[in-house]
Amino acid sequence: MAESKKKAVKDSKVKRFFKNVSLEFQKIVWPSGRQLTKESTAVLIVSVALGAVIALIDFGLRAGIEVLIR
Repeated sequence: MAESKKKAVKDSKVKRFFKNVSLEFQKIVWPSGRQLTKESTAVLIVSVALGAVIALIDFGLRAGIEVLIR
């Protein structure tokens, strides 16, 4: 009997958790398609630019170290 009571309590906690998750998902303000496209484009451009900067720094450091080694 104690096990069935524990199971009932556990089930109620699980149900409450998923109900709260559902309520929180209803509060989310999802971006519009246009806003999503703009922000995704911005992230892509910044990522490519940052990658290029890191590549240039890497190339410069590698060339500088090669000069020091020789």
